[in-house]
Amino acid sequence: MKTIDDIDVSGKRVLVRADLNVPLDGGRITDDGRIRASVPTIEALLARGAKVIVCSHLGRPKGAPEPQFSLAPIAARLGELLGAPVAFATDTVGESAAAVVAGLADGEVALLENLRFNAGETSKDDAERGAFADRLAALADVYVGDGFGAVHRKHASVYDVPARLPHAVGGLIATELDVLERLTANVQRPYAVILGGSKVSDKLGVIDSLLDKADRILVGGGMVFTFLAAQGHEVGKSLLEKDQIDRVRDYLARAEANGVEFVLPVDVIAATAFAADADHAVVSADAIPADRLGLDIGPASGELFADKIADAQTVFWNGPMGVFEMEPYSHGTRAVAQGLIDSDAFTVVGGGDSAAAVRTLGFDENAFGHISTGGGASLEYLEGKSLPGLEALEG
Repeated sequence: MKTIDDIDVSGKRVLVRADLNVPLDGGRITDDGRIRASVPTIEALLARGAKVIVCSHLGRPKGAPEPQFSLAPIAARLGELLGAPVAFATDTVGESAAAVVAGLADGEVALLENLRFNAGETSKDDAERGAFADRLAALADVYVGDGFGAVHRKHASVYDVPARLPHAVGGLIATELDVLERLTANVQRPYAVILGGSKVSDKLGVIDSLLDKADRILVGGGMVFTFLAAQGHEVGKSLLEKDQIDRVRDYLARAEANGVEFVLPVDVIAATAFAADADHAVVSADAIPADRLGLDIGPASGELFADKIADAQTVFWNGPMGVFEMEPYSHGTRAVAQGLIDSDAFTVVGGGDSAAAVRTLGFDENAFGHISTGGGASLEYLEGKSLPGLEALEG
């Protein structure tokens, strides 16, 4: 796989497929982590005299413009981070894009409007997707894939455009692949994995894979109540996927057979309602009142999890331990984050909500070994799945 160091970009139009899919509150960016992660590759290309054309998706528009998903706020923030203006095209492959790209001088950057405003970007029809890829590729001389969070999608900008242009991986994808190698092939042990988030069903594949790789699996977040139910415990009104209970029982049995330590909370914060001001209390994980729902792991569980992390040499964390956006239910996630920082392990925060939690709770990002931008792509890599965007860049 070629990197940007292997290609000549001076004076060339370089299309960079970034992942700028950041959370917005109206037009306000609430977490700019993915934008900041894209900057080093863009700066490296600009320093070598490239005309850089950045493209990305944002949200899930249905193949037509939707103003709330415009990349205009991202263009403004990217310009602030680069310390230079970013020309913004109000379409993706139309008149505005053509004019903006034509107006770029060497060492300047432009951002195209949301790729998903075009039905061809996500189409399952090869011809429709290919036609859109043709128009995107026509804007550039070279393609750089640097949006790791999108490489598990067979989309035009990720999969089809690299086949039409000389291509290379950017620094962000190169770093992500190095990190994932350390989580799969060259693992320093003990290897602890912490999984959270709302649903077991979102993590089935990665749990299945990790049962053959990890030494310890710690489970928190909404998904833990399916595990507790599988052990025969009352979970009250907590989030529960009844259709996954048998699968979870199988995982627990396999873990025991494989010598993998499965660590579940010993206490939880149980509230009367899904609200920050609801009455809430610490209860035993095996005795959640029938009229309450668990919204965080409890303080004893936070200490237990930190203790299980302490002697690890590799730690992968994906998913918060509770509803960290509400202060009363943020302490479990905070305890896990601090546990990662206090350990001597190579620590990886697996993107998405975990990365947002680290920033929301005020932790220094540099205190962790790596904060991934990958989200679902990282999980699919850990499952051993083939990722279309990486396949395209290998060709």
